[in-house]
Amino acid sequence: MDEFNDELRRTAYQKKAVSKVAPGEVLDLAIAFFKERGYRAGRTGRPNQVFIMGGAEGGLPRVTGEVTARPDVGKAGTTLVTMDAAGERLGPAMREFHLALRQQGRARAQPVTD
Repeated sequence: MDEFNDELRRTAYQKKAVSKVAPGEVLDLAIAFFKERGYRAGRTGRPNQVFIMGGAEGGLPRVTGEVTARPDVGKAGTTLVTMDAAGERLGPAMREFHLALRQQGRARAQPVTD
């Protein structure tokens, strides 16, 4: 059991971020992002939450992760995104999703000039 716990700690990615992207869109982005990388992803029974599941990676027989998006945290229109995953490939993939979400938010924040 200690081997599993050590592997979980070593490969974990747990972060919170704020975004101007709407919660529903954050979840849709997460589902598409992880499906493109070969994981099963979909909405859970809880509102504003997505699950991510995959097969064996490293010393783990199965990997899981989740993304939650809470609307209107602080200022109206601000979404709190919580990302949690562990796995040899899933942890770094969650980090990539975090960076992609940041880029998406930055692209929206920049004014459009013609």
